[in-house]
Amino acid sequence: MVSKVRQLSFAACFLLVVLRVSIGWQFLYEGMWKLRTLNTPKPWSAEGYLRNASGPFRDNFRAMTGDPDGLKLLDYDHVAATWDDWQQRLIAFHPDLDDNQKTRIDELINGPKAWAEPLASLPPGVEIKGGVAKILKYDAKAKRLVATNHLLPSERDTLIGQVEQDGKELSAAEKAFVTAINRLYDRTSKLSLKERLQVSLKEDPDRAGVILEKHAGTIDHERIGEIQMYKHLLERYEQNLKNAKQDFQHEHLAKQWSELQEKRAALVGPVNALTAELQNGVQKFLTVDQIARGAVPSASTPVRQLNQRVMYGLVTFGALLMLGLFSRVAALGAATMLFSFYLAMPPWPGVPPVPGPEHSLIIDKNLVEALACLALAATPSGRWIGLDSLVRRYLFRRTTE
Repeated sequence: MVSKVRQLSFAACFLLVVLRVSIGWQFLYEGMWKLRTLNTPKPWSAEGYLRNASGPFRDNFRAMTGDPDGLKLLDYDHVAATWDDWQQRLIAFHPDLDDNQKTRIDELINGPKAWAEPLASLPPGVEIKGGVAKILKYDAKAKRLVATNHLLPSERDTLIGQVEQDGKELSAAEKAFVTAINRLYDRTSKLSLKERLQVSLKEDPDRAGVILEKHAGTIDHERIGEIQMYKHLLERYEQNLKNAKQDFQHEHLAKQWSELQEKRAALVGPVNALTAELQNGVQKFLTVDQIARGAVPSASTPVRQLNQRVMYGLVTFGALLMLGLFSRVAALGAATMLFSFYLAMPPWPGVPPVPGPEHSLIIDKNLVEALACLALAATPSGRWIGLDSLVRRYLFRRTTE
């Protein structure tokens, strides 16, 4: 007869079950809390944790976000494409949008194709000529001024200067012309969201930089903007991180990283504000019933997919551990999740310390809990108190001969 291994005491079995339920409760509650935040202005995301990953697997974890340094948000073409995609998903989500609503939404994003201002007639002697004639026409049949581009202050002043002269009293037609030009200028001076984005990312000399001297197709001198400076600082940080060996070097890197995050937030913040303005601005064009349908479903991005896996993984493993159902598989899955959290910021010698009040060396709370889950995976605690006993009894019952 094969000798039996030493039997666990009742207290040991009971405490293992309590440990399993406790870890299950922590997982379940954490997952439910994260899911509830999806309906709040600040939904939970693993992006910040992954962006600050450290250690030998740093690049792997940071790549999971899809854009760890926010560089895509500083690319006009990328942001404009995401807005276009959101607009198409909005139209698909609200198939009852009428043509007027679609036009107003498109004008908010891309701007009007033309601006028109009523005017009975051009005053005698007034001519629309020169460079302004390329963007401004008078439609005598429709009795209106039509602009196909933004009027510059100098163009407005030139047009009005044809009728306004010192000491001259304006006729009714001239007053109407001045009023129409001023109103048209005010309307064309309002930039669309994409135009404001272009100004911010491409044309603002402080943010995008400016070429001061160019000769024979080469740039001889330019003033670097904040975006380019941010990219240079990122490259320098990555190089310094590879060469860092001593504690004082890691302390310097921690300060440098904090400054980088502040600069990233300052650069990305206006872009995110424009995106929020787009999504909020569309609301005034929707009906009450359309607004009641809720927000447009988010696009499937790498970080969104990861967030869903984490949240539903926490809820699933937590519920199974508490119920004692497939407890060994659930404990193994929980251990895998915890070990991935551990590897994202491992407290290893030579690795920058994790920010926060806790201090660990090699072993931290994530690793301890992962080892506890592995211990649970090696025991049949779900059969002692849990649904595994029913599964074993009714689904995997052995037949006797």
